[in-house]
Amino acid sequence: MDLNAWILLLEGAWTTLWISGVAIIIGVSAGLLIALIRQKKIPIIEQLLTLYISLVRSTPLITLVLFLFLSLPALGIHLEKHIAAILSLAINTAAFNAEIWRSAIRNFSKDQHEAAMSVGMTHWVFFRHIMLPQMIAVSLPPLVNEMSFLIKGSPAIAIIGIVDLTRVTNRISAVTYQPLYPILGAGLIYMIIVGVLVKLQYVAEKKAHRLAM
Repeated sequence: MDLNAWILLLEGAWTTLWISGVAIIIGVSAGLLIALIRQKKIPIIEQLLTLYISLVRSTPLITLVLFLFLSLPALGIHLEKHIAAILSLAINTAAFNAEIWRSAIRNFSKDQHEAAMSVGMTHWVFFRHIMLPQMIAVSLPPLVNEMSFLIKGSPAIAIIGIVDLTRVTNRISAVTYQPLYPILGAGLIYMIIVGVLVKLQYVAEKKAHRLAM
């Protein structure tokens, strides 16, 4: 495989990275917000959020991508393909992240909250400086695992014309009639991306544990 092919693969990898990265930021934040809202036990809202989580977790990602890009225009909503890609990935990962955060909240010791309130600490200060760092420390491994699954599932966005790593791989294979090397190259890039993500997890875990102490 020549240099031009590697450049094309790296360009596709960059598209995969920035779209997945934006989706992950939105998804992790939205998942935390959903988990916190569900703890309020507001009947209708909790039921709607539970339905959303159940539907998204049981729906293939590619179906969500196609729905946002191809079905919404029938309702008068037209999304640019990159926006549709980001939203589909974010909506998908938010549902999984919400359950991860919910588990962390449920396992959090209520005694700490009572102790903080007894010394006059506000709910926001308690959440920001005591609860959230501990939640992050506990949730990091499953969150990073979900991020890895999202990146590996991101080739679904290629179906709406996003020139990501997988689509570039298919184009190179079609032009050169030698699919082995582009596929191996793409696999190597995916391995590096996920490997770096796991390494960052270890670093973030150590920092989160220090903050939680």
